[in-house]
Amino acid sequence: MRTLAATLAIAALPLSAYAAGDHDGGHQKNMGHQEQMGHMEGMGHHDEMAIGEPGDAAKVEETIVVSMRETDDGAMTFEPSRIEVRAGETVRLAITNDGETEHEFVMDGTDEIQEHKALMEQSPEMAHADPNAVRLQPGESGEIVWTFGEAGQFEFACLIPGHYESGMHGPLVVSGK
Repeated sequence: MRTLAATLAIAALPLSAYAAGDHDGGHQKNMGHQEQMGHMEGMGHHDEMAIGEPGDAAKVEETIVVSMRETDDGAMTFEPSRIEVRAGETVRLAITNDGETEHEFVMDGTDEIQEHKALMEQSPEMAHADPNAVRLQPGESGEIVWTFGEAGQFEFACLIPGHYESGMHGPLVVSGK
């Protein structure tokens, strides 16, 4: 009987990535109610994010071009390495993966970035459908249109395991109106 239980447990391992959800409304899509509530307390609803909310493309005031790439010395970078915007400003982030490997751009509060990073380490193939994130293959481009909320210090990062540690993160500063 123990052999059967061990075999079933091993067979279920590939399903763990699916169980993590696809970011459509957050990671909670495939969680039970209690797990969803605990997760939502940590991450918050997207429409209640301190960093802001999805913006209206017709109201874009500024476009910031962001490049993601690796360097010859093995570092992974964003250019620019720092982003500054104003509270209430609607910005188009035009993001291109100029690298040789898959990268993502996620922006949020520092604590939320670290929580998301831990989830990505558990399920690295997690797909993103969050409005504050985009995941791109080499040569692909995408965009995020965002209206920034409260003034404060936030962060942007690539949370694919190992990329943050290789330098793919930076400050996102939202100044007062």
